[in-house]
Amino acid sequence: MRFASLRSLFLCGFMVAILSGCATKDRDHRIVISIPDQQMRVFKRGVPIAGYPVSTSKFTLSDRQGSNGTPLGHMEIAKKIGGGAPSGAVFKSRKRTGEIIAPDSPGRDPIVTRILWLKGMEPQNRNAYDRYIYIHGTPEERNIGKPASYGCIRMCSEDVIALYDTVGWGARVDVVNVPLSNVRIEMEN
Repeated sequence: MRFASLRSLFLCGFMVAILSGCATKDRDHRIVISIPDQQMRVFKRGVPIAGYPVSTSKFTLSDRQGSNGTPLGHMEIAKKIGGGAPSGAVFKSRKRTGEIIAPDSPGRDPIVTRILWLKGMEPQNRNAYDRYIYIHGTPEERNIGKPASYGCIRMCSEDVIALYDTVGWGARVDVVNVPLSNVRIEMEN
């Protein structure tokens, strides 16, 4: 009887810890990505803490299926994939293939290192999740800083690892078509 009570108590505490950890969205961090600047700023409670060059769509700004466009507006990180993977680890269908690619390897352009899968929070970007719009690493680091993607936000592997380790699930991501100097950050309560 005593063992059963301790076991029940342990399982109950374990489940509370698991569920509470899963239910807490990151509201301390916010990511803003500027299309004209091809730059990302990361904020913690409204204070800039990091900046990275990025690469957005070489085609268009759009959330339409098949457009290969980068969607604009308010999104959030729906899933984080790849924690602990080595820099340059290749992902196909969000699973590691076992291959590792060095930066700027010729003729290769897979998703590498980390994936932060975005979910649109507005009508103008409601398809982002189903379109597999990610913030992710790319081996084509020579193209970072100019539009070169097929809709996702690409980063250098070193930078996407730092971002992945900084922001949590549910962190707000805003893709804007204005320079970062024109963006004013107000944190939500």
